[in-house]
Amino acid sequence: MIRVTAPTVPTPEPRSGLRSFAELLGIEELEENLFRGRCHAGAPLRAFGGQVAAQALTSAGRTVEAGRGVHSLHGYFLRPGDPRRPIVYQVDRARDGGSYATRRVTAVQRGEVIFTMAASFKRPEAAGDRQRTMPPVPGPEELPDPYRAWERDAPEQFAGAAVFRALQMRFVPAGAPGLPPEVPGVPQQFVWLRTERPLPGDDPLLQVCALTYLSDLTLASTAALHLQPHLVHRIEEPRVSLASLDHAMWFHRPFRADEWLLFAQRSPSASDGRGLAMGEFYDRDGALVASAVQETLLRELRPGRSRAH
Repeated sequence: MIRVTAPTVPTPEPRSGLRSFAELLGIEELEENLFRGRCHAGAPLRAFGGQVAAQALTSAGRTVEAGRGVHSLHGYFLRPGDPRRPIVYQVDRARDGGSYATRRVTAVQRGEVIFTMAASFKRPEAAGDRQRTMPPVPGPEELPDPYRAWERDAPEQFAGAAVFRALQMRFVPAGAPGLPPEVPGVPQQFVWLRTERPLPGDDPLLQVCALTYLSDLTLASTAALHLQPHLVHRIEEPRVSLASLDHAMWFHRPFRADEWLLFAQRSPSASDGRGLAMGEFYDRDGALVASAVQETLLRELRPGRSRAH
């Protein structure tokens, strides 16, 4: 089980202005149960939701005693965050039971709530073990780096997405050996993910918060695959407006987010301006370490419009 401690965030080495991945998750403690952080943009003038959720979870974890691991989170994105302003995270210590502890986190910016989260923590216990088998897809070292083609085909767009260089991605192409057959009406994608550099120390909370960030990178695009490919594979203008509405995760087994994890994703529904996507994370040994589900605003754009209003 994942043990909760307070993340230690090192001073990043200079790297063309790019911060370390651990620093992306860093928060400042203002007083008991009150924290502050800053988030980069995921879309123009909109804070990246995965970073907001990761910082909220970090805030919750800092109020839980050692020995209790994160096992689930449920978050709602209420308003777009402004990446130019700090975000304050207010933690409510809802419950501390014998085995389980619950925290509620409210993210506030300019006096308005932009995000809420409920996170649950528990003590480890001995129990039976079973899981879905990981699909036998090609490993990350067998797949091309999509950033090279992205930089070649859309250099300005790539230069403006510097934060992507703090992580690594490898997309499993359609038709690759080992991929499960795609069910009609259920688009799927399989992506290997990890942080670009090793995360400091052996802090399980930092690993969980890093995976929370990574989990928001491709789920929304999975819900829109019937309309357009993921950003790193697209040079044309977007055809849809995407924004996270809610996000839930369950953490099953220990892992490291700085080691390759396979994110197996599928989207069983898109309707009413919303898309649903779900996925499982597997480590290189085939252990199912986490699951995620997200509902996304999904609206097709009219010519000349770049985002929803």
